Amino acid sequence: MLSVAGLGVAFRGRSVVEDVSFDVFPGETVALVGESGSGKSVTALSCLRLLPAAGANPSGHVVLDGVDVLQASPAELQRLRGGVAGMVFQEPMTSLNPLHTVGRQVSEAIQLHRPLRGAALRARVIELLERAGLPDPAHRLDAFPHQLSGGQRQRVMIAAALANDPKILIADEPTTALDVTIQAQILALLAELKQRLGMALLLITHDLSIVRAHADKVVVMRHGRVVEQGPAAEVLVNPQHDYTKMLLATEPRGQPAPVAAGAPVLLQASQVNVEFPIRRGLLRRQVGAIQACRDISFDLREGETLGLVGESGSGKTTLGLALLQLEKSTGGITFEGRPIQGLTRQALQPLRARMQIVFQDPYGSLSPRMSVAEIVGEGLAVHARDVSRAERQKRVAAALAEVGLDPGTAERYPHEFSGGQRQRIAIARALVLQPRLLVLDEPTSALDVSVQAQVVELLRDLQARHRLAYLFISHDLRVVRAMAHRIMVLKGGQVVEEGEATAVLSNPQAPYTKALMRAAFNPGGEGSETSAA
Repeated sequence: MLSVAGLGVAFRGRSVVEDVSFDVFPGETVALVGESGSGKSVTALSCLRLLPAAGANPSGHVVLDGVDVLQASPAELQRLRGGVAGMVFQEPMTSLNPLHTVGRQVSEAIQLHRPLRGAALRARVIELLERAGLPDPAHRLDAFPHQLSGGQRQRVMIAAALANDPKILIADEPTTALDVTIQAQILALLAELKQRLGMALLLITHDLSIVRAHADKVVVMRHGRVVEQGPAAEVLVNPQHDYTKMLLATEPRGQPAPVAAGAPVLLQASQVNVEFPIRRGLLRRQVGAIQACRDISFDLREGETLGLVGESGSGKTTLGLALLQLEKSTGGITFEGRPIQGLTRQALQPLRARMQIVFQDPYGSLSPRMSVAEIVGEGLAVHARDVSRAERQKRVAAALAEVGLDPGTAERYPHEFSGGQRQRIAIARALVLQPRLLVLDEPTSALDVSVQAQVVELLRDLQARHRLAYLFISHDLRVVRAMAHRIMVLKGGQVVEEGEATAVLSNPQAPYTKALMRAAFNPGGEGSETSAA
């Protein structure tokens, strides 16, 4: 169905993919595996000649359904794109048009290849969205992408990719940054569609547990080259190349250092509630409210990590923001023995330096217009105004060195760093103020497994050295297992289970927690579809 032979891609003379070759047969799932920058996505985009015409210089042969894509005419490419091969891109929020409704975007994919109109077109769009597992599709045709969850947006992408019953589906990191149960649903959906439609599947991923559960063949890439390929069972059980061995061995492991006996309680939450008003009509009158967090209570000690676990919409991030007084809430919140609930902005400012947050997205949380030195030093400019410029530069350099970055790179800008390096910059920005509490909101969700392991090791080391308390928000239970002393499981804004991390992970009690465990540690295995449901 797809044959790639000697593919090379260069951008303005710099080679990014060299001599890549592999085949995909009808009904087969081939996984392209490797870290960020290994050339996976460039290879996938080359299969449909979707790289920018200016700057990209592909060579070699890509034969799709008997047509050499690199030599194909515009008319042949139009037939191949969507008609023969569907494409599911990595980030549905950026690949869906924010100004067009879901129905319009799926119908556009149909109309490029089929002359459907009116009721027939609407029926086909609903059928595709239903096939992709979007709940109540008829009532979501007029919804915009921002009104859907991450999993629902991904289903819309899959519906558009399947609009013309393609022979092969190219899925570029289709589950990155999705919750484990949503991941299980999307992967089960792809497997079911592949079987029902007889499609081939080219799956680009860095998650080896997904490869283990779903791939027939694995192609491992590093620095733009294929270093190993073969049947999945062979490559994953008996890898030959050192890089493949490293990928298989770099899952976050180990446990955090134990909390010191008698460690004081740093943060205390008592019956915390957060609700968001629902407003309708011309005058925007409140007609109801969404309860985002309900009666949540816990203590967090110095040097302790509390893992907050749950699906998107469960209230994890909302709770973290409420505890830092960045979101309105009711109930009691005490920090360092002082009640902070309802304090004014001025009263809170002296406390801000000791309670910091690291956001989920290292791409979006750093200003592209500021150098690393300015980003990391900004907090000092606000909270330590009496510090001299020279002393500020010294502290910025020390913070960068502490997170494993070269202080000599401080004058560079965020786009000049990898995802893992950007996350280290975000951690340095928080650490430079010497806080006692860090709220870590999905700090590893968009990172490769090897980079995840490095960030986890860094966070554990910093915690041991500075006795930091972490509120660690994540849907990745492998990372939570390596980071947390205790776990709190949220669903619909309520705590469904809480306890010591080892006890919750080894012997979950709540059915929802059991479903999370199955989806996280047995993707594609027995029970995964049950857990997804």
